[in-house]
Amino acid sequence: MTEIFIILGVLVASFALRTFRVRFLSKLGALGILAASFLAGYLPTKMIWVGLLSMSFWFLLPWVELLTRIRHLRLPLSKVLRKQAPPGSSKFPSLNDFTEEIEEAGFEYVADTGWDWEEMNQFYRIFYHGGKRMQAAICFTEQEHVSWASVSLTTRHQDGRSFRTTNLPFSNPMKSSPSVLMQRKPEIESFERLMDLHDSWTDGLGCDFSDLVEENPEQIPRQIEEEAGNQIQFNLESGIISPGENGDTFRYSWRGLFYIYFQLVKDMVRLS
Repeated sequence: MTEIFIILGVLVASFALRTFRVRFLSKLGALGILAASFLAGYLPTKMIWVGLLSMSFWFLLPWVELLTRIRHLRLPLSKVLRKQAPPGSSKFPSLNDFTEEIEEAGFEYVADTGWDWEEMNQFYRIFYHGGKRMQAAICFTEQEHVSWASVSLTTRHQDGRSFRTTNLPFSNPMKSSPSVLMQRKPEIESFERLMDLHDSWTDGLGCDFSDLVEENPEQIPRQIEEEAGNQIQFNLESGIISPGENGDTFRYSWRGLFYIYFQLVKDMVRLS
């Protein structure tokens, strides 16, 4: 009985720490949950390896999703963006707020577009700032009963490279193609701050304004399609994905499943 109270005490303290907005205390709470999992295996048996096995449950849990759903997932080899109505306010209540913030920064609306595939949908609202030669995009992704949103900024160099800064909260499930350099800042909530970080990053890489491509806003959706195609081809060559049965789709290989797993673990550690 004493062991149960010890485990419950550690759990209660851990969940209490998780309620704090101080990052250190929140991280300490996550470690406390791992400690409680260890104690749940160790205290009844007095065996360290049982405690470690019990604690490893949290790191093995992603494999349930990987083996039951991701392994059987089939996605199109080519993403074709089509004009799309924006999601309703009940699904994406922050869309108008994001739009206003981006337009106040001098960007002009280009298009609402996206793509659908079975139980997955991605909606894009695209903007362009001619004076900065910069593209902005709001992306809203729906996958089964889960949805998330992100904002990205992209500038393209005349040598073919693209520089992208995003506040996407999750790691990419596929490798980025070599021509796309990515900077992820998931903790940034202000669009103005995201712009500042993007500008300082590209300046540090030696990108002069004269080196940036002056884009035709109407062609931006086609450029997004082309970049998605390049990423898929790169991951096919890397062995992360392999062609599906009918030749029009791809599936994740075993190597790809391990790649996603380590991306998920990285996100679990970062977001905990």
